[in-house]
Amino acid sequence: MPSIFKIGSYLVFFWSGDTDEPIHVHVAQGKPSENATKIWLTAAGGCIVSHNKSRIPEQELNDILKIISDQFFYICNLWKSYFETDTIKFYC
Repeated sequence: MPSIFKIGSYLVFFWSGDTDEPIHVHVAQGKPSENATKIWLTAAGGCIVSHNKSRIPEQELNDILKIISDQFFYICNLWKSYFETDTIKFYC
């Protein structure tokens, strides 16, 4: 699973098998985890929390969402490159 970047102690990453889903990232503290928080990217350039299984505190999660939104184009380009696609499906 490719790591995208770190935000403090949190790792933002893709799961390698998620190619059939709309674009999203997972966030976990320290290292990738099956209980990672899942965040959808939106066509408008924002993001939406799908679930917060890793129970990131609300203020920290809001900060993470802001950074992910700010890195929207970077994440989209990495998604295209990693999953070898020219098109991206969005959750909304």
